[in-house]
Amino acid sequence: MTKSQQPKGKKEKVKGMFNDIAFRYDFLNHFLSAGIDKRWRTKVRKHLAPFHPKEILDVATGTGDLAIELAKLHPEKITGIDIATGMLDIGKEKIGKKKLNDVIVLEEGDSENLRFNDGHFDAVTVAFGVRNFEDLEHGLSEMYRVLKPGGHVVVLEFSKPKKFPFRNIYNAYFKYILPTVGKMISKNDEAYTYLPESVQAFPEDKAFMNELKKAGFREAGQQRLTFGIATMYYGEK
Repeated sequence: MTKSQQPKGKKEKVKGMFNDIAFRYDFLNHFLSAGIDKRWRTKVRKHLAPFHPKEILDVATGTGDLAIELAKLHPEKITGIDIATGMLDIGKEKIGKKKLNDVIVLEEGDSENLRFNDGHFDAVTVAFGVRNFEDLEHGLSEMYRVLKPGGHVVVLEFSKPKKFPFRNIYNAYFKYILPTVGKMISKNDEAYTYLPESVQAFPEDKAFMNELKKAGFREAGQQRLTFGIATMYYGEK
């Protein structure tokens, strides 16, 4: 089997998929979540506000929505990294239009092999990206490494509602409606089938908090949002 014939790893698969849907990503995010995703990002900002972070790293930044929201904290600098350059190109356009180029810098980067020095950032965030890590343990360890002592991590991720009847409605939506609409608008057969599959496979609640603790974070906690559709996890170095 030649190199080009070898099956792609998760990282390469994710990179190709998000590059393919970049042109419709923002529209689909807001449409398929009925705009609730904006409120979730506000929760992340409000969680970090009391700590006044000056340097923030936004991992798996995508098109920069969380970085743009965090700019309201008036930090000195936000660095957003992502492996999908198509997403970054759209993010850079948005940041330019909002005149945030002096605050937010987006660059290509691997979440599991961060180029930054130990103890560089006051806060590290990631929204809807950790479930895409090829090696979750290593990715979280890298986030811990680049945080300053006393720095804060916040992870926003999809989760599974537990209570009837919302759990059943959500499962039907994720299984049938989201993949159909996502495929129709993005023209990508895989992306919006991958989403529910990756959410199902993700270790949530105590299992994910244990992963944070394993990486070294203390005071690990969580807040489930909007009937448990998403969860905000947090911790401290």
